[in-house]
Amino acid sequence: MLGEKNVRNLRRLKRRLSARPAQPAKPTGLDAISGDLNKLAQHFKTDKWGIHRYTQHYQRHLGHLRNESFNLLEIGIGGYNRPGQGGASLRMWKQFFPKAQIFGMDIQDKSFVDEDRITTFIGDQSDPSSLNSIADKIGELDVIIDDGSHRSPHVLTTFATLFPRLKDGGIYIVEDTQSSYWPEWQGSDDLDAAHTSMGMLKRLTDGLNYEEFVTENYQPTYTDLNVVGVHFYHNLVIIEKGRNAEGSNKRSALKQRYAKS
Repeated sequence: MLGEKNVRNLRRLKRRLSARPAQPAKPTGLDAISGDLNKLAQHFKTDKWGIHRYTQHYQRHLGHLRNESFNLLEIGIGGYNRPGQGGASLRMWKQFFPKAQIFGMDIQDKSFVDEDRITTFIGDQSDPSSLNSIADKIGELDVIIDDGSHRSPHVLTTFATLFPRLKDGGIYIVEDTQSSYWPEWQGSDDLDAAHTSMGMLKRLTDGLNYEEFVTENYQPTYTDLNVVGVHFYHNLVIIEKGRNAEGSNKRSALKQRYAKS
C-alpha cells in the first residue's frame, strides 16, 4: 500500500532515529541543585541564605572554582557547644565544589562532621599559634572564610595571621561584619574606630591605592602590596589576594609637586 519508495524512506528514517545517542537523564535530588548555592544553603539549612544573603555573592566570587581542586578553610562550624549540631555550610561547600577539600575549625569539637573531603580541627582563632598549627596541617590555602566569633579582636588576629598564608590569587572572606558596630560584641559605635574589623577592612581600600599617596617615604604594608580587590556587601566582605603594583601617573599629573624633587 505504501509503495516500495516510501518503504525505503521509512527504513532510512528508522535507522537514523535508532542511531541517535541516548539523551542523558536529567539530574535529580542534590545533583539537580548542586550548581546553585542559594538552593544548597536552603537544603543544608545554613544561615548563609535566609537570615543572611551571602550565597548570591559567594556564587559570583567563587563560581570560577566550581570544578577545581583546592583547599577551603572555614573558621566557625556552627552549633556552638550543642552536641551534634553544626557543619551545615561545610556540607554545602562539599556539594558545590566536588573536587575541593573542605576544612573547618571551631573552638568546640565538631569531629562528628568529618567525612570524605570534610575535615575539622579544634582551634582558637584568637591564638596565632593555634591558627598557624592548623594551617600547617592543611597546606596550601586557597579560600579562607572567617565565620567565627565575629569579635573584632579575633577577626583582626585571624586576618593578620592567615592572610599572609593565603596563596596568590586566593580569596579571604569575613562574614557578619555587623558586629563591628556593636560595643557589646567588642565593636564600636564610632564609625571611624580603627580597632574594629570594619575599621581594618576599610583601610584596605586605601591600601589598594598606596601608589597614589603623596606622603614622602611612605612604606607600603603587606596588605598594600598584596590586596588587589575588596568587595563590600551587607555584613560580608570579600578580599582578593595578588600582587598590587600597577604603577601610578601621579608624577606626570602632579608635575609641580614633583618638580621640586
